[in-house]
Amino acid sequence: MIVKTRQSGAERKEGFDPALGKSRGILRRAALAGKFAVSRRSPAPELAHCIAHYWTVSWDLRGHEPHVQETLPHPNIYLVFENERLLIGGVSTSKFTRVLEGQSYAFGVKFRPGGFNPFLKFSARKLTNRILPANHVFGQDGDALEEALVSSCNEEERVKAADTFFRLRAPEPDETVALAGQLVERILQENEIKTVDDLVGRTGIGKRTLQRIFNEYVGINPKWVIRRYRLHELIERLNSGEQVDWPDLALELGYFDQAHLINDFRNIVGSSPAQYQSVTETER
Repeated sequence: MIVKTRQSGAERKEGFDPALGKSRGILRRAALAGKFAVSRRSPAPELAHCIAHYWTVSWDLRGHEPHVQETLPHPNIYLVFENERLLIGGVSTSKFTRVLEGQSYAFGVKFRPGGFNPFLKFSARKLTNRILPANHVFGQDGDALEEALVSSCNEEERVKAADTFFRLRAPEPDETVALAGQLVERILQENEIKTVDDLVGRTGIGKRTLQRIFNEYVGINPKWVIRRYRLHELIERLNSGEQVDWPDLALELGYFDQAHLINDFRNIVGSSPAQYQSVTETER
């Protein structure tokens, strides 16, 4: 599926496999000019238990001002190829900000929550808020994948190279890895889960066990995942232009009151929800 839009003089194309749906957590900041393309592709079926999807972002801002792109990261570990370097990024607890300029692209592998754990010889928690060269985990094989991506001419070749690499190293299905992914998915899909106690009640898994699974396999605690996904929900509503009742919405998203929601949003995004919505409406 390909969607093409033009906003404030900039052209944007977005393509994704229908099963993947639209991306979440993007903080809207319209580019004044230039061309952008975003694509997300499913991995080979035999890799679907550990890889969520591949993604590509490309841009052409030659002759235009640099553009600042911001997102609220998900509870996922990524493998990212950019500027001929292959890096591993753990879960990021802060807002991600990237300045795009000139003409270039980035290609990434988004692993399912817990899906990268079998490749590690240590807890996923040790990757949180860190970026490492791929060879720190994959050794010389990581360098070989980096070289394959350097020589790839287009998205198809990059996806094929990644599929080939991970097919040869695909881990055996692991019950705890699968459980970690299922727990995160439940938090995403079930808005009624507003606290860790809610998650305990719905799963029957003790709080200490949940904490251990999330820290060891996902790289972050369950409370953070719950709050992050609820903020993603808020951003989706603000980006759509929906008019909201702030006190009711704060309770719906699991906050004690409106002030706690505003403070949490401001601390991460850098503005209040109302200020963010005002800028988004101006750009729309």
